[in-house]
Amino acid sequence: MSTTNNGIRSQQVRSMSFEGDALRMSMDWTVADLDKVQVLVETTAGSSHPSSYHLHELAAEAEKGVLQQGGKPAAYTTTDICDGIAQAHEGMNYSLASRDFIASMVEIHAKATPFDAMVLSSAGDKAVPAHLMAIARLDIPAIHIPGGAMGAGPCMKSNEELWHMSVEVKEQNMTKEQFLAFQRACCPTCGACQYMGTAATMQVMAEALGLALPWSALIPATNAEIRRMARAAGQQVMELHSAGVTPSRILTREAFENAIMIHSAIGGSLNAVMHLIAIAREAGIALSADRFDEIHRTVPVLVDTKTAGKYPTELFWYAGGVPTVMKELKDKLHLDCLTVTGRTVGDNLEQFGRSEMPNYAEMFLANYKLNKRDVIYPLHKPLKTEGSMALLKGNLAPQGATIKQSAVVADMRVHEGPAKVYDSERTAVDAFLNGEFSPGDVIVIRYQGPRATGMPEMFYMSELIASDPVLSKTTALVTDGRFSGATRGPCIGYMGPEALDGGPIAFLRTGDTIRIDIPARRLDIVGIDGKAGDEQEIALALEKRKAEWKRPPIRHKGALGQYTRLARPALEGASTQE
Repeated sequence: MSTTNNGIRSQQVRSMSFEGDALRMSMDWTVADLDKVQVLVETTAGSSHPSSYHLHELAAEAEKGVLQQGGKPAAYTTTDICDGIAQAHEGMNYSLASRDFIASMVEIHAKATPFDAMVLSSAGDKAVPAHLMAIARLDIPAIHIPGGAMGAGPCMKSNEELWHMSVEVKEQNMTKEQFLAFQRACCPTCGACQYMGTAATMQVMAEALGLALPWSALIPATNAEIRRMARAAGQQVMELHSAGVTPSRILTREAFENAIMIHSAIGGSLNAVMHLIAIAREAGIALSADRFDEIHRTVPVLVDTKTAGKYPTELFWYAGGVPTVMKELKDKLHLDCLTVTGRTVGDNLEQFGRSEMPNYAEMFLANYKLNKRDVIYPLHKPLKTEGSMALLKGNLAPQGATIKQSAVVADMRVHEGPAKVYDSERTAVDAFLNGEFSPGDVIVIRYQGPRATGMPEMFYMSELIASDPVLSKTTALVTDGRFSGATRGPCIGYMGPEALDGGPIAFLRTGDTIRIDIPARRLDIVGIDGKAGDEQEIALALEKRKAEWKRPPIRHKGALGQYTRLARPALEGASTQE
């Protein structure tokens, strides 16, 4: 008999639901099933995008695993949306909001029945953090099944390159037929996109936190191993239920520190900072962006995956995936953290080392004439000497802003230039296409925070800049919005306070001078209207502008309105939970 996190025995609650039992038996339930451990098997399966299209297959395997261990599974789904499909139109405003709504739907499903345990499967950008938030919130025995990685595209290229290719066509440097051929072939299978974007990063985070089975993140979605893993997860959640192991025993502060170390080593998406903070909040743990910065200063980048690196993410799994990265960081990790195997991180690594599986997987790398050290570097000889993320603060970002420093060229780690300020990505993109940007500019896009527009990502703008041979090495992008995990170059986002809340970014004007200093972790306004000023002069100018500023009347209806009214600041997780 199981106990939920509020002390109510799920089976006792169900024993009073006479009508509920009758309704269940109108489906595929028997009388005997009513007394079994009942397991919610929920996915984001649907025809929404390739990260979710195949998840019904993994749900079916998880159900088999539950049945084999004597439980009764029930399949539910709340599908997610795709940032790639939501690009370049107002649909992107709904992307981050969908995370919180998916988490709430899992809560509704799990509580309304109620269930004794659950297995959640997802692969997409917002779906994985949503499921991890729900696991932390509900605190019943649970396992996450990562939905795997998409196969490599032609010539190891991936779909994010379509953005700059579209400009190449416009400038007649590529034929329309060449563009259409690549568009047809660049996403050849289901699974998360082939680079270490948010979807791939959050699958890794699920495993690093101990909520997914070892070596389950980023299995190639076409490999039979992913189905075997899903069945094993269904079996294992029954063991967790029997042993009374709930997520609150797994999601400790040390587990989150392990995840941050892995995030640093894989060169993970900036979005993961926000998502991990939101997951930690659900678990009752206060996690700050400052802690990410501290850890990223000490844990180098070890994994060479796109877009900042060379290889698609399926090769990361073939090279040994998360366990191989953990082995490199063994002396830094909290090895005594409990995981969903019922064993500690350290015990899992020992078992991994005795397994035949790493040799089996690495043989696939021979198809690419590679070995695992081409993809996962040793700690004594890292790919980058610091981690992927840096937290910048200054008079432009008093509460902080983040940058994926591992994707920034050396010459742009310190940069000073004139601001060009826009109130939407669309107007900034139009300015780029009209040739209005100059080398050295700092492009600013504001009113993009969670409380203004739902915090859309600025991937279109960032990719256009990154694809320009001159601007990519000379031009920065600053926003209170967010970025795709595929972002390359000096792109600073997640700024607090956001413009709608009267942050300094709201008072910037085109022609002001901005200084970016990644080594010093600074982001400052150092000039007003093209004239340099000291700290006091800048502060007085901003106060004067603030007195003249009128908060824009930005309001949204429906789901987006609910999210923007309740959303916390980006670096507090941007969630709607108190």
